[in-house]
Amino acid sequence: MAAPLSDTPLSPLQTIAVIGLGTMGSGIAEVLATAGRDVIGVDVSEAQTARAVAALEASTERSVRRGRLTEQRRADVLARVRVSTDLRTAAAADLVIEVAPESYEVKQQIFRELDSIVRPGTILATGTNALSVTRLAADSAHPERVLGLHFFNPAPAMKLVEVVSSVLTAPAAVAAVTDLALDLGKEPVAVGDRPGFVADGLLFGYLNQAAAMYEARYASREDIDAAMRLGCGLPMGPLALLDLIGVDTARTVLEAMYAESHDRLHAPAPILGQLSEAGLTGRKAGRGFYTYEAPGSATVVPDALTPLSGGSGAAGRAVASVGVAGSGTMASGIAEVFAKAGYDVVLAARSEEKAQTAKARIGRSLARSVDKGRLTAEAAAQILDRITPAGSYDAFADVDLALEAVAEDLEVKQQLFATLDKVCKPGAVLATTTSSLPVVACARATSRPQDVIGMHFFNPAPAMKLVEVVRTVLTADDVHATVREVCARIKKHAVDCGDRAGFIVNALLFPYLNNAIKMVQEHYATLDDIDAAMKLGGGYPMGPFELLDVVGLDVSLAIEKVLHREFRDPGLAPAPLLEHLVAAGCLGRKTGRGFREYARR
Repeated sequence: MAAPLSDTPLSPLQTIAVIGLGTMGSGIAEVLATAGRDVIGVDVSEAQTARAVAALEASTERSVRRGRLTEQRRADVLARVRVSTDLRTAAAADLVIEVAPESYEVKQQIFRELDSIVRPGTILATGTNALSVTRLAADSAHPERVLGLHFFNPAPAMKLVEVVSSVLTAPAAVAAVTDLALDLGKEPVAVGDRPGFVADGLLFGYLNQAAAMYEARYASREDIDAAMRLGCGLPMGPLALLDLIGVDTARTVLEAMYAESHDRLHAPAPILGQLSEAGLTGRKAGRGFYTYEAPGSATVVPDALTPLSGGSGAAGRAVASVGVAGSGTMASGIAEVFAKAGYDVVLAARSEEKAQTAKARIGRSLARSVDKGRLTAEAAAQILDRITPAGSYDAFADVDLALEAVAEDLEVKQQLFATLDKVCKPGAVLATTTSSLPVVACARATSRPQDVIGMHFFNPAPAMKLVEVVRTVLTADDVHATVREVCARIKKHAVDCGDRAGFIVNALLFPYLNNAIKMVQEHYATLDDIDAAMKLGGGYPMGPFELLDVVGLDVSLAIEKVLHREFRDPGLAPAPLLEHLVAAGCLGRKTGRGFREYARR
């Protein structure tokens, strides 16, 4: 009998078998062949092996047209791949990667058969993202050679590969597949064995919450997706992403995560089960959260849930002048946005000096736009002339819309709304930019709560396209219509949501950030690996720890506390590590130290 895998470094993995030739398996085969590896593709279905070959031919043909491959190189790639329906053809492989359906029974049967086919030194890798690698390894004759190798879809484009070790995996196997991943041009991240690993462990909790938010009819599917794309810079909204991944696949991953964590945030939202049982599994079925042109198509078509283009039909109030209360970055950014759109703006602060400072900040912002060729000097001057600084809120007497952007403190905001109630003319719309406080509490500080609404801008206001429009139970229809019309005029994308903690974006974003902190706290993965995993595997513009340090750990903690207090879910309790860092004064970039250290300016 040959010796099992030892800790001795292995020679390069040249011949690799891919078991399961669906979308992911076919993509992995293409990546391997393009990198010069000999590939044995195996699937139980002859039709699927034919589809895999056709997909490889089509993909490499596109690469030739785009100048990424020569005809000769394409021929070499195609020649390196052979397909079969017989698992015994994997006998010569140095590495086997199984990408079979997410079922212990199916995967264990494949591994048991491979035990009698491949050499004892052959590495067996599972592509699972939901099942226990340790459990699969324990059922193998040589558990030390079993590990996880989790590619992301589409495999040719996505850089991240999670290399998953169990307590039984030999270091030599980990080293060999890590070297392979690097040779394939991928970014390997070493992780331990738990459902979802790093990227999916964070991603699927967020997707689950988005599904629950939609199921509760808090916001429309279009608004939830637009909010996360425009508010967080994500390439896709969560519900569209669930349709791409497969609603049934997401449910399976979440079931596995919940079985281990018992965290309610991982308990699959009932709508995932309902859609799965109905066969509405997303793009592959032609219908999931959205309806598609055909099964497998990415083209969304209108259905009964698609919003009417004309909107609600209610007429808004006339708005010619706008008052912005506050002197900080957000207030000056919002004033700039309105002035650019042609509104006369009164920028009021607690003193004339603060108001003048805020206007000067706008002047510098406009000057930068002139330097970059986005504005002419004449246009910048006209915009700045539309802004009138004031040291008293009495200057809001004639404005049609008064918008506050003062400190995120309920008592401060309520005092300001009581003042606006006295100062502003009847019929003026009163808006708050709060990101976490109840809008109705501001409304109740006035004698006209029907005129109060939330307009949550994102920072920096001139650049960010999203505005969350927050109706309370008391907000009048024409006030809501007014704000929607104003958002269109200032060229912002408005999304509607109700008056509850976090609205759409923060309610989905901050639990994800909190869960990332818990991963570090539990020594599951490093800051750098988690940030890399979410940028490379999830398409996030920033990793969670980069973002936390930019937002400010004190701000993040305050939002986490608000979410926990409102929803009473133990899974939303702020991670102790976040609380400790805030208590130590490590608040992120603004203090020079948060999760990372920064050079002082």
